[in-house]
Amino acid sequence: MILKTAFAIFSTLILSCGTAEKQKQTNTTSQTTSETTSTTVTTTNNEIMNSQKMKAAGYKLGTIEYSDREGDCPYTIKMMSDAKEFYYLDPTNLEENYKKDGQKVWIKFNGLRRMNRCEKANPVELVDIKKGK
Repeated sequence: MILKTAFAIFSTLILSCGTAEKQKQTNTTSQTTSETTSTTVTTTNNEIMNSQKMKAAGYKLGTIEYSDREGDCPYTIKMMSDAKEFYYLDPTNLEENYKKDGQKVWIKFNGLRRMNRCEKANPVELVDIKKGK
């Protein structure tokens, strides 16, 4: 009985050591491959990775839009909800350096419970904003 238990433990240790060695070799190969690949990464891949990081951090991508029509908000942020659907936000605290028509921005925001300043957009307070690409 003791001999069987000792054999089982010994076998497990030997098998796990071999697996760790293989994992180490695989990780080294993966690192070498990823280092080689990272030097040839295109701008598009970087943008996708940045996009994924921003979304993971809670940011949403939008586009600043300017309007000079009467009764309309001067600056709104057009947000995409689906491939074809979009909605507008009315940032009450948009900084001057972001007031450029067509500029892409990553934002975090809180909705405001107040009356809308314009029909098409909901008022929000920007918590954080970063320039997008």
